[in-house]
Amino acid sequence: MDGTLSGREILLAVSGGVAAYKAAELCSRLVQSGARVTVLMTESAHQFIGATTFEALTQRPVCTDPFVPREHFQGEHIGLARRADLIVIAPATAQTLARLAHGFADDLLSTTVLAATVKVLVAPAMNCEMWAQPAVQRNVQQLRDDGRILIDPAEGWLSCGQIGAGRMADPQQILQIIQQHLRVAVLPEA
Repeated sequence: MDGTLSGREILLAVSGGVAAYKAAELCSRLVQSGARVTVLMTESAHQFIGATTFEALTQRPVCTDPFVPREHFQGEHIGLARRADLIVIAPATAQTLARLAHGFADDLLSTTVLAATVKVLVAPAMNCEMWAQPAVQRNVQQLRDDGRILIDPAEGWLSCGQIGAGRMADPQQILQIIQQHLRVAVLPEA
């Protein structure tokens, strides 16, 4: 444990996509850096990775239901948004990007982001042809205009068998960006 994020409260939101497995690695790296991590999973994320994985890594329950308040009597989204020092959405699917760009409030992830006053980092992941679509790029630009921090996807082999842009950024890269935005002194790697 390096302690660079000691005492920081990170909300890691995982949306449904093959890259959800990388969210587990990111979660582990955040915990190893001393962060207190709460994981929020969309309904479709459960199709790719189980909540038990994140609960084991964080020693906290995974949040999925906006109508089961654990932290705030007016709704889980209020409690989660108020507690977080930073929200990280990884992976962010095309659906998630669209919801956020257009201000939808139809699930726990979108309502939590709308209720948040902290920085929101978004790490998209999808098929390269989806990533290249004008509608997706408009949504990405809207999120940037709204002050969201986008971590562009990497290029490489995708689960669909294609090679191109769409891979979720490497968890180590995302961790470094988190540390930068929380203005944490980062120790050089040995």
